[in-house]
Amino acid sequence: MQVVKRPEPLNVLFLCTGNSARSIMAECILNWLGAGKFRAFSAGSHPAGKVNPVTLNLLRKTNYDVSGLHSKSWDEFAKPDAPKLDFVFTVCDDAANELCPIWPGQPMTAHWGLPDPAKAQGTEAERTLAFADTMRMLNQRIGIFVSLPLDRLSKLSLKRELDAIGLTEAAASKQPA
Repeated sequence: MQVVKRPEPLNVLFLCTGNSARSIMAECILNWLGAGKFRAFSAGSHPAGKVNPVTLNLLRKTNYDVSGLHSKSWDEFAKPDAPKLDFVFTVCDDAANELCPIWPGQPMTAHWGLPDPAKAQGTEAERTLAFADTMRMLNQRIGIFVSLPLDRLSKLSLKRELDAIGLTEAAASKQPA
């Protein structure tokens, strides 16, 4: 019997300033939707030091494993012993505008900016809804990403696809209710 060696999962880093909500959600979603094909990580340029409690609560309620989640600096992924990154996605505008470290392996990058649910105003229910909406948009974008035929796309085509994913929901989220 011939043993077929499975390719290593592709490493994906999601970046946000505080690494307490959006990037943490994205890490969980991709590790679930892309299990075996992708391995997700998250980090922040100025980590908050803890994961937002609303984020943790929402992830638990939707059956994600939150046991290993913690807020960490993106510097951890620029060290020589860090995992080789294949993709780096910024999920907030602040992190996208900062000078990022040099990532080992020259990963493909894209900006998938989303509003910060931690800055939502209103009642507790309205603030919780902002987190749920962010998670829904991340689910949609990551679902598109994991379904891309990576082995059949040129680098230029893949870059166009990744950039287009970052625009998904942009128009819908700005329409009046």
